[in-house]
Amino acid sequence: MLASLYNGQVHIWNYETQTMVKTFEVCDLPVRCSKFVPRKSWVITGSDDMQIRAFNYNTLERVHGFEAHSDYVRCIAVHPTQPFVLSSSDDMSIKLWDWDKKWQCSQTFEGHTHYVMQVTFNPKDNNTFASASLDRTIKVWQLGSPQPNYTLEGHEKGVNTIDYYHGGDKPYLISGADDRLVKIWDYQNKNCVQTLSGHAQNISAVSFHPDLPIILTGSEDGTIRIWHANTYRLETTLNYGLERVWAISCMKGSNSIAIGYDEGSVVLKLGREEPAVSMDNSGKIIWAKHSEIQQANLKTVGDAEIKDGERLPLSVKDMGGSEIYPQTIAHSPNGRFVVVCGDGEYIIYTAMALRNKSFGPAQEFVWSPDSSGYAIRESSVSIKLFKNFKEIRSFKPDFGADGIFAGPLLGVKSSNNLSFYDWESLQLIRRIEIQAKGVHWAENGEQLAISTDENYFVLKYDANAVAAFLETKEPVPEDGIEDAFDVVGDVQETVKTGFWIGDCFIYTNSVNRLNYFVGGEIVTVAHLDRILYLLGYIPKDNRIYLADKDLNVTSYLCLLSVLEYQTAVMRRDFQTADRVLPTIPKEQRTRVAQFLEKQGFKSQALAVTADPEHKFELALSLKDLKAVYELAKEAESVQKWKQLGALAMKSSNLQLAEECMFHAADYTGLLLLANCSGNRELMTRLATIADDKQNFNVAFSASWSLGKLENCLEILIKSGRLPEAALFAKTYVPSHVSRVLAIWKEKMGRTNVKAAQALADPAQYPNLFANFEDSLKAEQFYQAERAELVPASSHSQLPKLDDRKLIEEALAAEKDGDFKYDPDALPLQADNIDSLTEGTKSEGGQSSITDHHDRDYVPSSRLPKRMEEVPHDPIKPTATVVRNAPAENHQSSTRNGVLNGGSGASESDEIDQIEEDLNNLDFGGGEGNHDLNSDNENSLI
Repeated sequence: MLASLYNGQVHIWNYETQTMVKTFEVCDLPVRCSKFVPRKSWVITGSDDMQIRAFNYNTLERVHGFEAHSDYVRCIAVHPTQPFVLSSSDDMSIKLWDWDKKWQCSQTFEGHTHYVMQVTFNPKDNNTFASASLDRTIKVWQLGSPQPNYTLEGHEKGVNTIDYYHGGDKPYLISGADDRLVKIWDYQNKNCVQTLSGHAQNISAVSFHPDLPIILTGSEDGTIRIWHANTYRLETTLNYGLERVWAISCMKGSNSIAIGYDEGSVVLKLGREEPAVSMDNSGKIIWAKHSEIQQANLKTVGDAEIKDGERLPLSVKDMGGSEIYPQTIAHSPNGRFVVVCGDGEYIIYTAMALRNKSFGPAQEFVWSPDSSGYAIRESSVSIKLFKNFKEIRSFKPDFGADGIFAGPLLGVKSSNNLSFYDWESLQLIRRIEIQAKGVHWAENGEQLAISTDENYFVLKYDANAVAAFLETKEPVPEDGIEDAFDVVGDVQETVKTGFWIGDCFIYTNSVNRLNYFVGGEIVTVAHLDRILYLLGYIPKDNRIYLADKDLNVTSYLCLLSVLEYQTAVMRRDFQTADRVLPTIPKEQRTRVAQFLEKQGFKSQALAVTADPEHKFELALSLKDLKAVYELAKEAESVQKWKQLGALAMKSSNLQLAEECMFHAADYTGLLLLANCSGNRELMTRLATIADDKQNFNVAFSASWSLGKLENCLEILIKSGRLPEAALFAKTYVPSHVSRVLAIWKEKMGRTNVKAAQALADPAQYPNLFANFEDSLKAEQFYQAERAELVPASSHSQLPKLDDRKLIEEALAAEKDGDFKYDPDALPLQADNIDSLTEGTKSEGGQSSITDHHDRDYVPSSRLPKRMEEVPHDPIKPTATVVRNAPAENHQSSTRNGVLNGGSGASESDEIDQIEEDLNNLDFGGGEGNHDLNSDNENSLI
């Protein structure tokens, strides 16, 4: 919107976002007129400094400027096709400028005796134009002629504004003057045909709307008056409190109007954006272009391929003009008649030949379901019913009538409620407190949708309950029969247009989506790129047809078989649903399955869906382990194996859970499963695989649970945890201390030789390690015992490990001759468990969980011996499942063979002591108190 201001500035606004897009200063005097020239990307201005200027509205660069008149420039008019600009001025002249000839003045028109306030081109003849002057006259001129063609006189004071009628049926001109009158002129007969009065001050702006049959007049009294262009009846008066009105501008093809005031600008929309159009069940479309009625037929499209959202190439047939300006058009249910309603009247035509069948006064018109009757809203207090084009009764609604709706029941809305009446008896059936915007009934009369400004409700109508109540002959309550309707759904969407197909409510919403509601589910058919209005549905085409405000018809695919199937399911008619299902294309099956799922029919949805992801989720929710297993196997998805594993665990199917965890490489889950189920073979396989995969935490825990301390030691060494390995060896397997210590010293020696030399080997310095030889004896004594594992069920029969004194037991056994210590025996090495895990190695020799996708999974139950099968002596103490190495104080005791040499110090105490001893060493050449955590390059850490 372009606005030129009294302060010398020009503003360009985006009226939809209400933001200023451009602003520039023309001069320091008032800019009285400005015009867009879209074909040149220009804004042309005329101002009180007598200059005409042209600006590029993209760059704001001034293209040209010149002095056009010897007084204020009042008005500018741009020729619609030629490079011409007309200007009028207070110097009483009109000039024609040609921008193609460097803004040469091609002609000057003189004849007015006072200020020339406005000039405008005739839209039906671009070579003529009219001018309005304060000399009280209107003159009509011809380009190329210095003299006016004729002069129209009739105003008693100066004429400020003029405009031409845009329609082809009337040669009219409108003018407004300081005599506070508006006059309509027939410029062919050169006489005044109508005078409009009512404004309290000078008339400053007038306009014929280019599309709507309305006249707009603005005055210095601050009001805008809207008049009917045919009847000249005053329709409404607008006052926005922004002081005097100075300009009115209408845009062709739009209902938007811009009004300029002293204190600001207003953009408003008049009338309905929704076009007057209707389609019958056979695909015949009738619409109104202004007062002309036209017809199109979808059959003319033929077998051409139709794409969703594309404009249909329809051949249009003119049927004639309507005596009234159509605001709504509607076919009768049987398609034989069409009604046009507007200007407070209605006319019923035959649909084929547009012959007048009946007419009368009406604000609104609706057909009865059987097409033989109809109802009209004559006013807010009167509704009349007709049968076979004859009035049969009328009534006055209790709360007034702001609107009426068609359907099996006649709907009447007031400001706060919606009432439903029986068509025959006019008996009140139900009154609902709702501010209804629209009512849409299903064809079977059992369901309806009531829309408001913010949402819509889906209701079910119980005709049997109504009939049963009426048979009782009891008086109907004030709000009608309570059991008449039940609420089925409440959807927070605004319905623009809608209709029903079976039990599916199809509608367009406020965010330009084409949706349908069925069974509580909203399905989006398409996202629309502009506002479209529903026309109807043709079952044989499987398409929904829509039109925009410019009457371009488009369509979108919506399969009837899908709608029939969903309708049958809603009615619990599963026999029909099964019959329809084979006709639904495979690509639509998933949508149907999603609908079934939301209705609670998950097993049927599982059988219908074609989407593997959806099928997996359904099988998972149904706990169908077999189906989930097959789908997971096909998908080879880690996530799916995890989901199936969780379901198998919940279903206590441990064998399946084990397989799923292997496929998903869920080592921690397998560790838990092996521990809980006491599955020794599974734990053994897990220890090897986790070690190969460098999942050292799981590998260590699995080896620990199996009592394989040598394996635990090797894992610590392999993972680079050499200090922990050395202390672990001293605590549990002292025969390995020397080997681990040598590795530790070698590694430490690379960075700190003195620190490495400070580490003492018990084999070389036995005096520093009390009872170390006794711990070696205890290790040999306990080796056989710790290899035997017992099930958790025998745990209560075992003595507490904390109560045992392993070194004392070993020495006593040696003394009694039950045990013989072999000092030359080699330390027990880590178990070679590859033989127990054959089939889990990949070709490269590394164990690979993913290999199981390429071969049949071998459950641990098919491997030799579970823990429960291992013979054991319930009296003999044995290792149990321990998740973490103990940190408690074990005085000469064992847990998985804990050997502390009788020193009475716990493992953590021993670590603390070593740190203290190392701190007291002089690693850096100084004396004592070395900080292990410092950044010194010689630091141990």
